[in-house]
Amino acid sequence: MTITLAADTYAPRYIKLNARDNVAIIVNDFGLPAGTMMTGGLKLRNFVPQGHKVALEDIAKDAPIIRYGEIIGYALDMISAGEWVEEARIHMPDAPDLDSLEIANAVPEPQSPLTDYTFEGFRNPDGSVGVKNILAISTSVQCVAGTLEFALKKIKAELLPRYPNVDDVFAVTHGYGCGVAINAPDAYIPIRTLQNIARNPNFGGEVMVVGLGCEKLAPERLLPKEDPGSMMRLQDESNQSFGDMVDTIIAMAEVRLKILNQRKRETCPASDLVIGLQCGGSDAFSGVTANPALGFASDLLVRAGATVMFSEVTEVRDAIELLTRRAVNEDVGRALIREMDWYDSYLARGGADRSANTTPGNKKGGLANIVEKSLGSIVKSGSSAITGVIGPGERATTKGLLFAATPASDFVCGTLQLAAGMQMQIFTTGRGTPYGLAQAPVIKVSTRTELAKRWSDLIDFDAGRIASGEMTIEEAGWELFQLILDVASGRKQVWADKWGLHNDLVLFNPAPIT
Repeated sequence: MTITLAADTYAPRYIKLNARDNVAIIVNDFGLPAGTMMTGGLKLRNFVPQGHKVALEDIAKDAPIIRYGEIIGYALDMISAGEWVEEARIHMPDAPDLDSLEIANAVPEPQSPLTDYTFEGFRNPDGSVGVKNILAISTSVQCVAGTLEFALKKIKAELLPRYPNVDDVFAVTHGYGCGVAINAPDAYIPIRTLQNIARNPNFGGEVMVVGLGCEKLAPERLLPKEDPGSMMRLQDESNQSFGDMVDTIIAMAEVRLKILNQRKRETCPASDLVIGLQCGGSDAFSGVTANPALGFASDLLVRAGATVMFSEVTEVRDAIELLTRRAVNEDVGRALIREMDWYDSYLARGGADRSANTTPGNKKGGLANIVEKSLGSIVKSGSSAITGVIGPGERATTKGLLFAATPASDFVCGTLQLAAGMQMQIFTTGRGTPYGLAQAPVIKVSTRTELAKRWSDLIDFDAGRIASGEMTIEEAGWELFQLILDVASGRKQVWADKWGLHNDLVLFNPAPIT
């Protein structure tokens, strides 16, 4: 991608991404008024907000509107050069036909390996590595959540201070487990999600499950191996009171806290990293600054031998033809198509389609439709070959660049990436969000410097410096790569962790509720 900046930092500026583009986005904070003269003699015919598109040439009715070198829609009427290309003037094209995609015909050549990059992590018995040292207490049904939360308050107040090497204790609570069609065809998704969250490398292998006793999702199903000592049921006859229940939970937790407290950070190769990538509150700068910087960092991680996963089916669906070509082989390409097709059917059953993805905030930030959003979203996957595809709730078992099929919802995507084995998430945002996860550090990357300054105590990395010309995509990517290693090592703390801003985990459950 080539960024063409109009004029200097303080002059009216726009960004054109590809030589084919007939639109560009306005860079200046708060937009530019009608009559503004742009580089090359382009005169704005009306006010154009920051991040929104201006026509660089006359665009005839029904002619393609091109950004990223790709068609993002068709003009509903004549658009003159210098006019604001509003959402209402664009007809969205159909989604790519899944039956006619090219597969594995443009597989990128592997880049030279990066060696000698390390981080300080917690080595687990199964060989995986955590970047946090957390006790996670799983639940098999929502009915136990209140009791567990009561016990958790006592654990954090009375027990946790005795074990300084343990970062936190938290409960994996959810709305699943009973009142559901437990054997329905799609019920495997929430069940395997819960099973694999318990195995997240940040939890040190110390699985603990609290169940009720009469729920449909038997608590033993959440254990990676048979271990009665890792599970308790509130309905067990040994619990003669609420106090007994709480005491049992606390006693089980203390056994595991003692074990986790013995863990120390050790030097690990960067190849032990499992990094999740996600967008949230995207704007027209997402595909210009934050996502390209993250894409470059993603390539560096892949070169270092790490596992990197990008997600959000509806935010790649309209650019899927660009991804299947990068699949390392036919099987991976077919797996990408399989996940797109499954999600198309899922949305259709609910009377929706991929266009429902784009939010009012996305549109206010200059994204006209899901096509434009998708083209910007996939940029964070970098330029590496796609080596694998994992379904929702599955655990990643291969290295390289993976597509983890998830909904685009921030909370659901984060939950599924944790189940896939993510230790840390890099989250790009244009509109801004205080989103965070207790279970894994979330590095927040802003698309615009204005947001980074306004939210200086929430944004961890300012990629808006690319748009201002202060740094290149490559420079930003290397800086972000180093920040990832520092956060993984515990040398730097993300703002969300500093403030304790942590969202609930949310299961993806497409199965019926009875």
